[in-house]
Amino acid sequence: MIIATVAAVAYVGFSVVSSSLTGGISSGTQYDQLAELKNNYSNLEVQYNETGNKIYMMNNITLEREYVNAQVELVRVKNDISDVESALSMNKPASEVDKRLQLARDDLKIAQEAYNSLSVK
Repeated sequence: MIIATVAAVAYVGFSVVSSSLTGGISSGTQYDQLAELKNNYSNLEVQYNETGNKIYMMNNITLEREYVNAQVELVRVKNDISDVESALSMNKPASEVDKRLQLARDDLKIAQEAYNSLSVK
């Protein structure tokens, strides 16, 4: 009976340690993915800002509307990145963080496509 109890406690202890190590590895990769997303977002934001300056200097309301509509997609990405940071800081499950990362990547792609579709660059 004592041997069975010791074995059960050892198994539970091993599971807890293994789970915490796996979670740390997963969140480490997630932090790397977040850093890559932030870098890609920053690069795209620079492009948007440069293009926005050109468009506003043209004083063309149609181009300005086109730009603002595209820029909304960039704002979504910024919010998505904040959601990922929040999930990581609150130690949300890896699956939740992965879901938020994927949404941010998808929205970044949409923002890039919106930028690419602008008439002026």
